[in-house]
Amino acid sequence: MTLLPSAIRALWAVALAALAACTGPLDYGEDGTEVPVPDFASAQIPAPPGVNPDGCWVRDVAPAELETVTRQVEVAPKRFRTETVQVIKRERQELIFEVPCPDALTPDLISTLQRALDARGLYRGPVTGVMDVPTRLAVRRYQNANGLPSGLLSIQSARGLGLLATPRDQL
Repeated sequence: MTLLPSAIRALWAVALAALAACTGPLDYGEDGTEVPVPDFASAQIPAPPGVNPDGCWVRDVAPAELETVTRQVEVAPKRFRTETVQVIKRERQELIFEVPCPDALTPDLISTLQRALDARGLYRGPVTGVMDVPTRLAVRRYQNANGLPSGLLSIQSARGLGLLATPRDQL
């Protein structure tokens, strides 16, 4: 086995760290594909036209979900071949939705979020009050089951979990 000189090993370590920083944290979809976990700062956008301009809005991209299907195809009478294809289960989606503003995401609210997700079997970490990767992954699992494949906590999900009050006019 040939050992790389320490300078080359150090360069590889820096390159791998930079690559990891570029891709950000990853989750794994139901089909085993890697799904990036977004952060609020990189996803925040101005309020879209026709909505509450005082709210906080984000843009996130839900990648397409693929499923690998293996089937037998008849090529001649009583002769089959195995064919494997990928089928799109869900198209790639650009999502724009309202989220709690950063000043509302206090350590107390995030702790309550972590406990609410833990009670539903979606979060298994310590209650830290920090919106860390395990918390965002649990948020993604909760919201994906409710039709919003994102790790950014939506206003609707926060209300559904009992974290924020629902205005009377929206009841």
